[in-house]
Amino acid sequence: MSNIIFGKSFLALPSFAALVVLGNGLSVNAQTVAPETIVIPTNQASIATVATEEIANRTITPIPGTVETASARLNSGSLEVSEKTEPSNQIAQGGIGIGRTTRGGSSYIGVAGNVGLSGSSSSLSDGNISIISKIGITKTLSIRPAVILGTDTTILAPITYDYAFKSPDPFSEPLPIAPYVGLGAAIKNGDKSETALLVTGGVDLPLNNRLTATASINAGFFNETDIGVLVGVGYNFRGF
Repeated sequence: MSNIIFGKSFLALPSFAALVVLGNGLSVNAQTVAPETIVIPTNQASIATVATEEIANRTITPIPGTVETASARLNSGSLEVSEKTEPSNQIAQGGIGIGRTTRGGSSYIGVAGNVGLSGSSSSLSDGNISIISKIGITKTLSIRPAVILGTDTTILAPITYDYAFKSPDPFSEPLPIAPYVGLGAAIKNGDKSETALLVTGGVDLPLNNRLTATASINAGFFNETDIGVLVGVGYNFRGF
């Protein structure tokens, strides 16, 4: 009987040893693995440092509507806002422009009747049909070429200074009447061509966006002083 018990105990010893070994193995596998340490070579660490410094020193220009305007990106460096100014093709209000509008109104071309008041040297002193015009140069200056048809066709070429009446009420529009005065040349064609000093003065009255009424008195200092009055209407146009 004792031999049987001893035999069973002897057979149980290997099984017990196997359980002990298996338990130790499971406990070892259950231990937490220590984090792996990565060593960066010296040259790679230097490259990473330089790249970080370049990003920190970079100037960022924010672009509306993109991620470049995020606060994190804006705080990483100084901001540089640039504005592009495109040249304007429009002439400044006080600049030069052939056929531009002056403070007296639009440029125009039209017809008029001339009534002679005195003299006999040119058609300026006779009753004739005329072609008139106003060509704005600046806000205040105009050229007003005119041709008075007749036996001795006369060309008038004055440069005028244009005015504009201001209304007493600062909240109302300026008065439409626009006077002008000027000097130029009167050129008589015919048997005896002659050029003389021309003095002119008149007034423009804009009728609407297309038409301007005008009246002027002109004096040409030929051998005799010829004086005539032009009254007509012009068709407005814009600059060339």
